[in-house]
Amino acid sequence: MKSISNKLASLLFALGAFSPVAYAVNDLPGGPAVRQLNLHPAVTRIASEQAWLHWFMMITCLVIFIAVFGVMFYSIWKHRKSVGHKPANFHESVTVEVLWTIIPFLIVIGMALPATKVLVAQKDTTNADLTIKATGFQWKWGYDYLKGEGEGVSFIAALDSEHREMSNNGAKGVMPDNYLLKVDNPLVVPVNKKIRIITTANDVIHAWGVPAFGVKQDAIPGFVRDTWFRSEKTGDFYGQCYELCGKEHAYMPIHVKVVSAQEYTAWVDGEKKKMAAKLDDPAKVWALADITQRGEKVYAANCAACHQPNGKGAGPIKPLDGSAIVLDADKNQQIQVLLKGRLAMPAWKQLSDTDLAAVISYTKNNWSNKTGQLVQPADVLAQRSK
Repeated sequence: MKSISNKLASLLFALGAFSPVAYAVNDLPGGPAVRQLNLHPAVTRIASEQAWLHWFMMITCLVIFIAVFGVMFYSIWKHRKSVGHKPANFHESVTVEVLWTIIPFLIVIGMALPATKVLVAQKDTTNADLTIKATGFQWKWGYDYLKGEGEGVSFIAALDSEHREMSNNGAKGVMPDNYLLKVDNPLVVPVNKKIRIITTANDVIHAWGVPAFGVKQDAIPGFVRDTWFRSEKTGDFYGQCYELCGKEHAYMPIHVKVVSAQEYTAWVDGEKKKMAAKLDDPAKVWALADITQRGEKVYAANCAACHQPNGKGAGPIKPLDGSAIVLDADKNQQIQVLLKGRLAMPAWKQLSDTDLAAVISYTKNNWSNKTGQLVQPADVLAQRSK
């Protein structure tokens, strides 16, 4: 008996070790909730109407199910053979035929009208206060503010490098509530303004969506699609790429920060100053020390998550330290890899000529790679058309 008790205690202890308490997480405002069963809390009118439509359809279908099967089971029970009922011999009834044609028709119309209203409203992208193009890359999002306040602002949003490092290490210990949802440059928009999102893609099919806004739109290479939202609340709202776009699909989050009009104006001013400071002359000739210093920052922001800060790579990710392509005297080989991608390596042509030249120069002269080779922005520019 004591042996059985000890075994039971050991089993309960083992189950406790794998219980949710060991990996406790909290609800993420604007993102997923613990044990979430319903739709995300809506912060746009469209999302609220979608939630209402969802429950309307669910309840309508439940009522139909109960009514149809209730009549069927009642008929079977009431007219069973054991109480003396005998099968009737009759042909079709015009009344029944008319009823079971008209009633389903009215039900379908009653369900289609509100659904059509919501669907049409979802596609009405006219009179937008702000138009933003969202471009899907493997595996990040590019945002270009095309019209409205902030016109001309452009940046890349990728998974935060610290979160990618957590994932690479096996997600051990206590994870933040926004694990794998934090990005380095969130999309910033003003509250109570109609935001039109134009979607496209650079390589494969992606999909841009934020559940709290009630929006999801495919991003297809060579095509443009659009959707819109108007957030009625400020805060941080999260989504992910909703199309299986490759091995890094799980590392392509969407983070939208909704702020007040005053905060948005201040953010736009700050972004334009940053862009002006980064505006480079592609014909500028850089010194090796200066360009590798810049390349270190570009590498940390875009490359270190996969290739590791030490350049050793991880798993299927090839190392850059000692790489034959990096060490090759023909610098154009590495330039073409970054511009066009290769196998699991995505293209990075969205980066500027200077940033690409800087990161290539950095990898050629860091770790054990002491080639002394220098790549200029003009070298990258010359290779873009090949």
